[in-house]
Amino acid sequence: MKKKQELCLLPVLVAACLVSIMGGSPLPSPILIGPDKAYLNSKVVFQCRSPGSPPPNTYELLKDGNHLVATSNDLQDDQSAMFFLKISVTSEGSYHCRVTAGGNMGLSGTVRLQVVIPVSGTMVTSDPDPPILYEGLRLTLTCDVTKGSHLSYTWFYNRQEVTSSPTSPLTPLLLWPVGNTLVVERVTTKHAGNYSCIAGTRMQTNSRFSSSREITVRIKVYLSVPQISFTISKEGSSYHGNVTCRSSRGTPPVTFYLFLDDKEVGSDVATESLVAWFPVAIVPGRDMGAVRCAVESDAQRLTSRPLTLVVVPVGGAPKVDVEYLYRVDSKMASARLQCLLSLGTFPFFSWSLNGSLLLHPSEGDSSHPSHALADGGRTLFLTEITLEDSGYYRCRARDSYDVTSAWVESQPVLVQVTEVATTTIEVMAIVFCCFLMLTLAGGVACVMRMLNRQRDVVASSEQRARARAANERRFSEHFCIIPDPLSLSDITTRSGVKQVDTSCVDSDVENQTLEITI
Repeated sequence: MKKKQELCLLPVLVAACLVSIMGGSPLPSPILIGPDKAYLNSKVVFQCRSPGSPPPNTYELLKDGNHLVATSNDLQDDQSAMFFLKISVTSEGSYHCRVTAGGNMGLSGTVRLQVVIPVSGTMVTSDPDPPILYEGLRLTLTCDVTKGSHLSYTWFYNRQEVTSSPTSPLTPLLLWPVGNTLVVERVTTKHAGNYSCIAGTRMQTNSRFSSSREITVRIKVYLSVPQISFTISKEGSSYHGNVTCRSSRGTPPVTFYLFLDDKEVGSDVATESLVAWFPVAIVPGRDMGAVRCAVESDAQRLTSRPLTLVVVPVGGAPKVDVEYLYRVDSKMASARLQCLLSLGTFPFFSWSLNGSLLLHPSEGDSSHPSHALADGGRTLFLTEITLEDSGYYRCRARDSYDVTSAWVESQPVLVQVTEVATTTIEVMAIVFCCFLMLTLAGGVACVMRMLNRQRDVVASSEQRARARAANERRFSEHFCIIPDPLSLSDITTRSGVKQVDTSCVDSDVENQTLEITI
């Protein structure tokens, strides 16, 4: 751009040099006023002013350096000229004016004119097309126009403008729009909706815009593994089975298939939901084979776990299991009773209190407001236990698909309000503290006993030492200690007596002779 401006000023410098050589003085620099942008096929006005130049003046409008566009003569003291131009594709460029008066010449600065093509035919295109894709894939939206230049773009999601503001409906789910594109790297179901854009040219006056139609983006969800189940019903003396195949996630339409012992026995197209039903033959007490179902979309095919078609009639002896529930203060709050049944695929349960029937939810409301049934009637909750709720409870069961089937009944179980048999945290803390104190007291007693025993041992040792010393003193007072044993030369026979010289003299025994005769 800078080089281009220098080329444009080259003629101006050449003209100035010529004027200088010819001996003329340059005029003050004229002023050129004109638009910087103009729509194609519109009309614009350039005004060239040359204050301080005496008439007559010649005004020339030049484009891109030396291309003459228009000329105007000022014979009076108006000191300005107006140039009216109709904008075409070739009108874009750099303009300046040249003023000549009395052999002197002046050049204005340049005005850069950009030709703007009005925008029209705005539309949103997508990749992929049509804009239907699975979650996790990339989505690219483009705001295209049939014609237009110098454009800016604004995106809308569900008729709300998409901006970088935290309050924008898709921030930060979308990447910030770049140019005329809007990109989502990994779409989710939150990106589904209607998108549109506005393309336009912003000018000081007469800005123009063009809006697109809305394009609807659909985000498909991948299927989940189908779940399979079956039911049985009885009409007259005949039994009918019904297999249900269901997916918790996915986008319809999908196709379900049913297989019996790995052989396809049915199919169904689900257009509005993710569930299908298949009739099957079934006889209670007989193994009818293993069934499984499969679900298929345009991107997936998933198969369920196998399920054995066996209906076991209700039988055996039911048993009532009671569990008491307590509040924080360890007071009895409620009770849960469960009817444990050993046999039965489709049981129907019923409860009684002291021989009075408690209605099943399908048969009506219970006459006891504190009773609540759950798990198909298998569980009975006593939300509060009062004297009215205390008593003997029984449960019974039969086949739900056959109202003529026999009931099996449990033994009665007593449920009543009892005193709290549990200990609170406070009681446990007190017991622990008492136990700790007893442990400390026992430890202190053991240490004291060990110290006393050690003291007794020391005293006994000292007493024995004193006694031994006393005995030695008494012995030394009454007896002489012979330092060496007697030899045979000191021993005489009967015919002679030999005396042993002793130097031990006691106060009571003096001049005693020890005589040993052999």
